[in-house]
Amino acid sequence: MADFLEAIMMVCFGLSWPMNVHRNWVSRSAKGMSLGFYIMICVGYLCGICARVTTNRVSYVLVVYVINLLMVGSNIPIFFRNRGLDRTLEGNRTECAGE
Repeated sequence: MADFLEAIMMVCFGLSWPMNVHRNWVSRSAKGMSLGFYIMICVGYLCGICARVTTNRVSYVLVVYVINLLMVGSNIPIFFRNRGLDRTLEGNRTECAGE
């Protein structure tokens, strides 16, 4: 029963990540994104995965941890993409202001 309840908690928590990834992708801006936050969440999921593996409690819950880790982790390259887009846009604004 504990594994089932943990899986439900992980699914409920994890439902927000696909929406967050989509929002970050279409916004094309790193404003409001926090690299440190995404890294900390990934570390937390990695610790949960390691805890399950080291205690030999490998079950379907592990799959939910991995899916959530992949969703959160996908925000990291999006952050760098968006930060690059922000810098390009800022550079263009600076050039236009100097004319």
